[in-house]
Amino acid sequence: MSEYIHTSISNGTGLIVLDRPKALNSLSLEMVRAITRVLRDWRDDDSVAAVLIRSSSEKAFCAGGDIRFFHDVGRSTPQGGSALLEDFFTEEYSLNHLVHFYPKPYIALMDGVVMGGGMGIAQGGVRIVTDKTRMAMPEVNIGLFPDVGGSYFLSRAPGALGYYLGVTGVTINAADALYAGLADHYAPMADRAALDAVLSATPGAELVSALAAYAATHNAGDSQLAADRAAIDRHFSAGSVPAIVASLKADDSAFAAKTLQLLSTRSPLMMSVTHELIKRGAALDVADCLRMERTLVRRNFENGEVIEGVRALVVDKDNAPQWQPATLEEVTTEMVQGMFQPVWPDYAHPLRHLSTPQGHRGV
Repeated sequence: MSEYIHTSISNGTGLIVLDRPKALNSLSLEMVRAITRVLRDWRDDDSVAAVLIRSSSEKAFCAGGDIRFFHDVGRSTPQGGSALLEDFFTEEYSLNHLVHFYPKPYIALMDGVVMGGGMGIAQGGVRIVTDKTRMAMPEVNIGLFPDVGGSYFLSRAPGALGYYLGVTGVTINAADALYAGLADHYAPMADRAALDAVLSATPGAELVSALAAYAATHNAGDSQLAADRAAIDRHFSAGSVPAIVASLKADDSAFAAKTLQLLSTRSPLMMSVTHELIKRGAALDVADCLRMERTLVRRNFENGEVIEGVRALVVDKDNAPQWQPATLEEVTTEMVQGMFQPVWPDYAHPLRHLSTPQGHRGV
């Protein structure tokens, strides 16, 4: 087991606690392996009726993958390739698939910061958000794209919300997450003792229904996404990132101005790649979405955009990434489509073993 992952079984519930608070529970390869190992063990353990995953800290459920690791390993090897980097994404995406099709109730308490990889270990289960939830798929901010199944769950958000969340990387709260279909229940941490009582006293076999009943007595409030929905659908249904920007520029609203400013800081190439990713993801099942993302992440590190993004925002902190290309106007269709070109033949793809289990819908 990883020193950052603690597990226990009580009252029929298998508990996984993420405990790397100084890094906001950013996932390392060791942590991914530890979670995978225990989920595989509990899959056939009759003493475990349900699984609950949560954080030891109120600050963050999980802020994503360990991007400093991505930067250090990617920068030190030709074209951003390394066995450790390859293993991380292959095993992380395999874990995401395991969560989506886990045969027992899998419940994620998404308290605090929930971004990137944190979404990947939550979105396939029963998703509980709190008054402290700060959720995002902010990868375009560091020259990456919404992975860990983002092509699947963002493409299934209502209207153009998936394009908006993926292309902007904006952070949302609990009410927004519920509205966008990225959460199931709301449980405020202001009433933490009552929530902990439900979690500890309820037998695992009854935990999902007990949480639903508990959440039904609490209201997450109004959603800003709901208030902005008409504008989001109008602009982000435009068909491409340049068309979205043109639509926003023709709008003199505060929403348009704020969104344009946000887009101006993101990687032009990866915004366009993200738009294409979400478009493609709408027609794919979970396994095929993860395979597509696995190909894309290899291309992304070969390209080097993510290494530059992490350097600028996390390592050097100069907040001045030198994106390539530097402007949206320079991004060509060939550049975007090239990122999706196969890296491996189908029989050698590192996620070739993933499938949709019988009894589950394919899309």
